[in-house]
Amino acid sequence: MTPERLRTLCLSFDAAVEEFPFNPETSVFKVQGKMFALTALDARPLKVNLKCDPDDALRLRAAHPDVIVPGWHMNKRHWNTVTADGTLPDRLITELVEDSYDLVVAGLPRAARLRLDRP
Repeated sequence: MTPERLRTLCLSFDAAVEEFPFNPETSVFKVQGKMFALTALDARPLKVNLKCDPDDALRLRAAHPDVIVPGWHMNKRHWNTVTADGTLPDRLITELVEDSYDLVVAGLPRAARLRLDRP
């Protein structure tokens, strides 16, 4: 997963935006004002914080302890930091980003969810 592909993926979701509330180097991807991904796209290795179901978070950390860890500076129960250094398949990273977006959308008010192009 390249930084460009990660950015394109994050922005491909309905109503997704990129903001820089912390500094010019840290991209925060949001939907309806709620964050679903946080990354420094120029960092090496590339890492991204993603929201995750707590049970799935534990399972993923156990299965990939070197590249999926509790979310750095985030709620450790609900966020993972995923290292995109080539160890994980791009398909898995894509699924994790999609899951993060979907979890955030699921937490939005019903009216906001209905305006989005997601089930």
